[in-house]
Amino acid sequence: MDPQPLECSARRPVGAPHPDNRPCVPPVSRFEGARTVAVKETVTPPILARLEPLVTRLRRYHWAWPPIAFVLGLLGFFLVNRQQWLGGVLALGLVLTWALLIIESVASKWLSRRGRNAALPRAAATFIAQMVHQETLFFCLPFFLATTIWTSGQAVFTGLLIACSILAILDPLYFGLSNRHRWLYFLLHSLCVFVVMLVTLPIMLSLTTGESLVLSILAMMFFSLPSVLGLLGSGGVTRWLAMVGLLIILGGIAWTGRTWIPPATLWLSGSALSPGFDTAAREPSGSMVLTPQALRSRGLYVYTAIRAPRGLREKIYHVWRHDGNVVERIALVIHGGRDQGYRAWTHKQNFSGEPEGRWQVDVITQTGQRIGSVRFTVAANDDATVADGRIQRPPGIPGWNIRHVLGKNVE
Repeated sequence: MDPQPLECSARRPVGAPHPDNRPCVPPVSRFEGARTVAVKETVTPPILARLEPLVTRLRRYHWAWPPIAFVLGLLGFFLVNRQQWLGGVLALGLVLTWALLIIESVASKWLSRRGRNAALPRAAATFIAQMVHQETLFFCLPFFLATTIWTSGQAVFTGLLIACSILAILDPLYFGLSNRHRWLYFLLHSLCVFVVMLVTLPIMLSLTTGESLVLSILAMMFFSLPSVLGLLGSGGVTRWLAMVGLLIILGGIAWTGRTWIPPATLWLSGSALSPGFDTAAREPSGSMVLTPQALRSRGLYVYTAIRAPRGLREKIYHVWRHDGNVVERIALVIHGGRDQGYRAWTHKQNFSGEPEGRWQVDVITQTGQRIGSVRFTVAANDDATVADGRIQRPPGIPGWNIRHVLGKNVE
């Protein structure tokens, strides 16, 4: 009986003899009428072909990128105060980095639907995304560290940014998140878009904090579309309804929690309590002990200096609280650009009833984001606060009041 032919393999070309003299023939489909499956052609454009070796070399120094991004963030914060346009250039560069990443992703999907794959290898694409996430988080972090009120819910938001920054520099956690937990990766991506818009919009476009917050939420929802579509997969109408619902939930969470979000480019640079005020010099004056009788007869001035980017015109409020209850809300308009902060003050004269207790004047934006607070106690004994007109800096993280580095005194 003639020997049965063997199927050819990569090691034994067609027609080559087998050791037992059986001929080698091409493989035949095991299923009659089997259809040929088209394989998508992978084409790497020259620009991407040149980019891949560069990415490979950069990966050797990936440990240096987070501190570089953090230093850029510090420079951005300082330049926003000293040279507004230079800080804007840094912010614009960060936005352009995001735009390039989004354009590359959209172009790859467009070419893929036409039977050609022009995307970078997955590892290279993930590494580029990781660098952008690191750049975003470490660039924005100094702004939030300097403006957070650490005794409020804002500490939770800034703590989340710190945790995400640590996650972005730990490769096993970051790549594990990217490969196995896409919904968490989607949340990280959305958070990065959100915070970079909060920082850059007031600097570049002189938008108010409220306008920046609304546009940041919309930008977060828009830039999250590719991630949401990839997360939900295929499913027709159900998929689109789920996408809309998920984006609405995401935007609603951001808007509802806005009081926990620090105003990234506004901070209280100085405050004072005084019985009098020199309106010509815009300085508090006089001194008195805050007893009920003194308040009823003279009232009280609360002075605040609020630092804002140059060109910004924003409406804020002094909200007076007595033992946690709002008793008065006074609107003020500030203008950005002054190194020591825009000087604003309110004078409360009506202290009817029983004014004894703990008082707090919150400085908030129109959207309810707290810029700072001034606290004092009214009492008939030694617990009473002394309103002496001295301008004091707000408390912050010990050793992290980077405004001192600017060498400017609030006077």
